[in-house]
Amino acid sequence: MRSLLSPEGRSALAGLASARNPLFAFDFDGTLAPIVTRPDDAQIPLPVSRRLGALAARRMVAVVTGRSVADVNARLGFAPKYVVGNHGAEGVSSSQAEAWARTLDPLRSTLRAAKSQLSACGVRVEDKGLSIALHYRTAADEAVARAAIEAVLRGLADELTVVGGKCVVNVVVRAAPDKGDALLALASECGADTGLFLGDDDNDEPAFAKLPPHWVTVRMGPDFARSQAAFYLDGPSQMATLLQMLLDLHHPP
Repeated sequence: MRSLLSPEGRSALAGLASARNPLFAFDFDGTLAPIVTRPDDAQIPLPVSRRLGALAARRMVAVVTGRSVADVNARLGFAPKYVVGNHGAEGVSSSQAEAWARTLDPLRSTLRAAKSQLSACGVRVEDKGLSIALHYRTAADEAVARAAIEAVLRGLADELTVVGGKCVVNVVVRAAPDKGDALLALASECGADTGLFLGDDDNDEPAFAKLPPHWVTVRMGPDFARSQAAFYLDGPSQMATLLQMLLDLHHPP
């Protein structure tokens, strides 16, 4: 895998400038916003949000996140054309959203019954409507917290599946779209012939795998060696540099 700031990466970015209608899509946590101890404290650095706003004024920009749409909208500081939440399940038109939410109801009952046990291990449950996250970043013993989560999720219904993350276990509805499905749907809706997608976690890998090879796909952070993305960046600290490169390439049409 090559660095996006290498000559090969810069050439790929320059190719987007000549595309008819590119889509620029970004994950939130660990990509636009640095990972923090408490997810509620996450925010985009001002130099990044300003450049994102400038890019969104010129090109189609999307934020595709594991957070709910309402949660992430309050944290952006700019107005992208599209916001997709819940790992791809929220924000793309679907008549199945209510059914997907109901599919999580048995798990909700299980988690309510295990609330004291999980809390004692430092696990925080976040119900996002179309997915449920079990956070353990602040747990005193991460191994104990992970074991408690595994015990509660043992025998998970076939309609549900687990997606790993950085100190979080996400439960999603198997039939719901993932980030790859969501990005392909957005590209079709807006007529994008190519694009860029950056993400940093396991729930971004379906997008790296499903997007056409002429897209520029980028894994953020030190886990890039096992990724299906074409390029990598060291982390969110390089976002302002990347966005300035994109702004320099993508002048107002």
